[in-house]
Amino acid sequence: MSNKETLGFQTEVKQLLQLMIHSLYSNKEIFLRELVSNASDAADKLRFEALEQPALLESDPELSIRIEADKAARTLTITDNGIGMSRAEVIEHIGTIAKSGTKAFFERLTGDAQKDANLIGQFGVGFYSAFIVADRVTLSTRRAGLPESEGVRWESEGHGEYTLETIDRAARGTEIVLHLKEGMDEFLDDWTLRRIVRTYSDHISLPIEMKKAASFDEDGKEVAGEGYEAVNQASALWARSKNEISDEQYREFYKHVAHDFSDPLAWTHARVEGSQEYTELLYIPSHAPFDLYDRERKQGVKLYVRRVFIMEDANKLMPMYLRFVRGVIDSADLPLNVSREILQQSRDIDAIRAGCVKKVLGLLDDLAANDAEKYATFWQAFGQVLKEGVGEDFANKARIAKLLRFASTHEDGAEPKVSLADYVSRMQAGQDKIYYITADSRAAALGSPHLEVFRKKGVEVLLLTDRVDEWVTASLTEFDGKALVSVAKGALDLGELENEADKAAQKEAEEAARPLAERITALLGDAVKEVRPTARLTDSPACLVVGEHEMSAHLERLLKQAGQDVPHAKPVLEINPSHMLVKRLAAEADDARAADLAQVLFDQALLAEGGKLEDPAAFVHRINRLMLELSA
Repeated sequence: MSNKETLGFQTEVKQLLQLMIHSLYSNKEIFLRELVSNASDAADKLRFEALEQPALLESDPELSIRIEADKAARTLTITDNGIGMSRAEVIEHIGTIAKSGTKAFFERLTGDAQKDANLIGQFGVGFYSAFIVADRVTLSTRRAGLPESEGVRWESEGHGEYTLETIDRAARGTEIVLHLKEGMDEFLDDWTLRRIVRTYSDHISLPIEMKKAASFDEDGKEVAGEGYEAVNQASALWARSKNEISDEQYREFYKHVAHDFSDPLAWTHARVEGSQEYTELLYIPSHAPFDLYDRERKQGVKLYVRRVFIMEDANKLMPMYLRFVRGVIDSADLPLNVSREILQQSRDIDAIRAGCVKKVLGLLDDLAANDAEKYATFWQAFGQVLKEGVGEDFANKARIAKLLRFASTHEDGAEPKVSLADYVSRMQAGQDKIYYITADSRAAALGSPHLEVFRKKGVEVLLLTDRVDEWVTASLTEFDGKALVSVAKGALDLGELENEADKAAQKEAEEAARPLAERITALLGDAVKEVRPTARLTDSPACLVVGEHEMSAHLERLLKQAGQDVPHAKPVLEINPSHMLVKRLAAEADDARAADLAQVLFDQALLAEGGKLEDPAAFVHRINRLMLELSA
């Protein structure tokens, strides 16, 4: 032995160890599931690397996991002959958490054991669960392909540091020895261990071996079993017939494949035959991972070829707007040496992807139609991501549109639950458009002056407050033959919702107010494109609108916040001729005071739509000056 050193855990690892022990203590037995799952992943990685380097299998091609309990020593040992780790990999994977999203992970922690346990599972650090039941853990490993002299032993009591030394190790793979805490003797019992394996890991596709069960001789004496036997089915779960798999087995496989401690929301399992032959088992999680918006994240759908794991970072298998989907796709047609480059150009993969997307959308269709509560859970977790599909997936745009949910003026609650079909079913006689407003928040949307005439006429308006909604409406211009129209764009046109008497009265009022509009246009100068009277307003004196085909003020703000240099479109100021403030301006003979009143109208309209004033101090001075003059 040589090169032994003591190293300190990364600060985040210390935090995670404490969190793991306290958050998961009430469900201690999952530590075995996590360690077995890691061992299975190590075997998958070896299979994949051995496709190009068969020598990595050395003289031990049969992959397995072995579990052994030593009651006298009070140790539990989990051994695999998978890929193993080098010294540098041990430090990287166990001593540190060097992955994107670490900061976001710790920011999401709440102190609630149940919620934090879910986060731990997503973060993929199940190895540390060993310290729930062990006060000392010894890991010995050698990476496939390295000489026996480059084995590594890692040991820690789960506090602030660990030791690392180079050892001679003949066997490839990893051995983890758990020195159990007092009170953890249940995990030395053969039948308990078998039950845990069958409950949580029966789906693992390589044998999980334990010593053969004891038997009894003719005199009733217990005789220790000889040799080892598999205690799981050791067959790929997705390859089995659906009627052979229980819901509990489906749920446990999800937890394995998704590194999640929660049950999935729903799943779809199918074998597809025809021009492409493949099996898919795809899951919708019940909650969003902490790094859902991290586009560098690697987790997703696992690709297998004839039950041999190929890769997980296969973005080609699922579009970005379905990046929350977890599961397995197993192809019977792809070559075993398929690479990421081949994936990018493969028509076979394109066909598999298209088929799996339809399956997932079909699963969501079913939830939306038959289980409103589950679909609401899905929408809360992944609705903003699914919305991206309207712009990304032209072939399925209409289908995705039916799955969208929005808040609206028709609903009191803040939760988005109105579908476009719901909206269309409630449209008033003569209404031929779907009206919406985009804003930073529900409160801002409901407070917008643009809604006033729609409230007066009882016309429903969708309240779009997600950042992605601007891109949704840019791509989704109609639904069921009805145009989607922003209430803050273009001149107001309510079509048949206005009767002829209303139209005539409005035209007369606009003509009467036109000289005032021209005067305000001159007073505001380059700040506006034009000023015009409107019937859009009932309570407010003025509002700002942009052209029907121009960028909305809300989108302009979003792009500027993102650091984009976007051209500013001059807005149109629409005025309410019947409002007292507008009448006061019309009667003002003093040009200076009229200019102040005109600027106040503009600034108030800008603030009402969520804009920012270029000179807030000037606005305050102007308001103060007018208040003093009016009170004099």
